[in-house]
Amino acid sequence: MFSLKGKSAVITGAGSGIGRAIAVLFAQQGANVHIIEINTDAAAGTLEEIRTLKGTGTVHACDVTSQEKVLSVFNAIDNIDILVNNAGIAHIGKAHATSEADFIRVFDVNVKGAYNCLFAAIPLMKKKGAGVVLNMASIAALVGITDRFAYSMSKGAIAAMTLSVARDYMADNIRCNSISPARVHTPFVDGFIAKNYPGQEAEVFEKLSKSQPVGRMGEPNEVATMALYLCSDEASFITGNDYPVDGGFVKLNN
Repeated sequence: MFSLKGKSAVITGAGSGIGRAIAVLFAQQGANVHIIEINTDAAAGTLEEIRTLKGTGTVHACDVTSQEKVLSVFNAIDNIDILVNNAGIAHIGKAHATSEADFIRVFDVNVKGAYNCLFAAIPLMKKKGAGVVLNMASIAALVGITDRFAYSMSKGAIAAMTLSVARDYMADNIRCNSISPARVHTPFVDGFIAKNYPGQEAEVFEKLSKSQPVGRMGEPNEVATMALYLCSDEASFITGNDYPVDGGFVKLNN
């Protein structure tokens, strides 16, 4: 079960964290993984891990905010069975404290970046007669998160885009779902806390961990296993859905 043998999977932001975990797991399950990353050093680390596990993969240096670059990379790959839109950035701030530059920066990576990849991948999937798209949303698209105005906006857009793609390309045998993680312990989270809460790292990490009813952050592999299921043939009857991987955050945090 859950074999991806013979499948070609494109994963954006696969240099670290959740994206890396997905890339490695997909390769273990037989997929030929295409790592889309702006940070080629990080991407090289993912590729090394994949090869250590006897998997196959390729690194493609690409800024997902550039449609021209995305089209060039995707058209060169040509054979795309699975697209995982994982690349994203965060931002702290309420609406009145979010600058136009920061708002646009978050939008460009999280929303326009996903759109660019959809724009490039869907015609290739239509040509093949099938495909699977998995978007990385967030619990921020489902509930109010303090000081996350721009980030929540971007993930709300991802949730809506997921529904639109699922509906529009059903007749083309293209499925589209999303995952909404709560807080997951990644190098990104550690860097994010260090940058925004200097001197309070341990306190903030503990606070964020305990905001999940289960009392801890998730692990990247726990999101990756859900991604594997949704991108596998075993999930062929599932489209247009979002799956919180959240330690009970959305339904039980009261």
